[in-house]
Amino acid sequence: MSEKYAIQVKDVSKMYKLYDKPSYRFRDALGLTRKKLYREHYALHHMSFNVRKGETVGLIGTNGAGKSTILKIITGVLNPTEGEVVIDGRISALLELGAGFNMEYTGIENIYLNGTMIGFSKAEIDQRMNSILQFADIGDFVYQPVKTYSSGMFVRLAFAVAINIDPEILIVDEALSVGDVFFQAKCYKKFEDFKEQGKTILFVSHDLGSISRYCDRVVLLNKGVKLAEGTPKDMIDLYKKLLVNQVDVSAIQNGTAGIHSTVSSQSLTAGGNTADSRPAAGSAGDDGSAAVLRGEMGNHRRSKSGSSRWMDHFLINPNVNEYGDGSANIIDYGIVDDQGQLTSSIIKGTRFTIRSKVQFNTQLQSPIFTFSFKNLQGVAITGTNTMYEHQDIGTVQKGDIYVASFEQEMNLQGGEYLLSISCTGYENGSFVVYHRLYDVINVTVISDKNTVGFFDMNSDTHVVKVSE
Repeated sequence: MSEKYAIQVKDVSKMYKLYDKPSYRFRDALGLTRKKLYREHYALHHMSFNVRKGETVGLIGTNGAGKSTILKIITGVLNPTEGEVVIDGRISALLELGAGFNMEYTGIENIYLNGTMIGFSKAEIDQRMNSILQFADIGDFVYQPVKTYSSGMFVRLAFAVAINIDPEILIVDEALSVGDVFFQAKCYKKFEDFKEQGKTILFVSHDLGSISRYCDRVVLLNKGVKLAEGTPKDMIDLYKKLLVNQVDVSAIQNGTAGIHSTVSSQSLTAGGNTADSRPAAGSAGDDGSAAVLRGEMGNHRRSKSGSSRWMDHFLINPNVNEYGDGSANIIDYGIVDDQGQLTSSIIKGTRFTIRSKVQFNTQLQSPIFTFSFKNLQGVAITGTNTMYEHQDIGTVQKGDIYVASFEQEMNLQGGEYLLSISCTGYENGSFVVYHRLYDVINVTVISDKNTVGFFDMNSDTHVVKVSE
């Protein structure tokens, strides 16, 4: 094993036999027939990746992608059908919290039971007992049978046992959001302590904010196959496209397409999809609708070139993450400050408006206009959409052009942010992306006063002397 790797997953496959009848399983197990009585289902198919020592790696993917299966193989709960996993270091796994607990035993007895199963001696468990009890914080209930515990008390104790054995490798599967909000904060603090100590962490979560915040690298799984790996931002963007079927999976797997050029062939075909091919704002057929209501948009300044398109006033991201099914096209967009200027620099504390102009290529029911801000690490900071704002657009017709205007006060801290806009909707209960532009404009917030965190609550602060 290479000294720089804590985990090596080498060409791992996991196959399950699916039987149509229980009798088929029985006959196959006893070897009573030479006929194949089962169907093969591969939960994992020739998966390979490495985790370096001291690295935090995230695993993301849709349900059924194989995330939990590969974690169970890494921790020894399951055996692979093919391939191997090589581990260098002691593992603590937060998979199914409380697995192995005896419901008739007290909390203390289960601590010893689980510690022994992990491989600790009684003396080593005694040494860690105070840390476990303090972290669980369930008081005298630790001396009662765990069958009398509430679900919250049960997971607190299980988490405390798993997290306080000082592992070299921590495996986490959706286990940080357990218990009440205060216990969750304690869990995340412990997780951050592990990172600071240089522990190796393999982290599975559907919370993309946590993936972006904590992970050094992310592996994206799809239907039991490793689709791609890279920076958290790139993999999260690809995952979001995968969720709405806007990824040419075979092209990525075959190496004929990169992760930034994976819009499926049918996408964005109606009406054109490049900035140059979009109709200019104010062109024929543009009725200048405002705030998704047909009406007068109002005046806006032209650029020196004479263009009336808002987007021409901005430096557009050349690597904008763009995709959609072509039912609509965002043909123009921009940001207007409190002085009516088109600008990407907004002074903190002032009001500003985000505008997006959308042309529809087919009849749609209740399309949704959206915007969001992310920081440079890819963490979603804030955003909204017309559905959240209770603006039902109703039915739009082919050829209609609508403008959405979102006006608000800029309360983000001073710094650099990335603006994303989109037009989406629901069809037969399924979420559909008509056109999306991720990270299209870099927005600079100018501030002479910052506070802690991402935004300013505009505190009205007073300090007075009350005594000598």
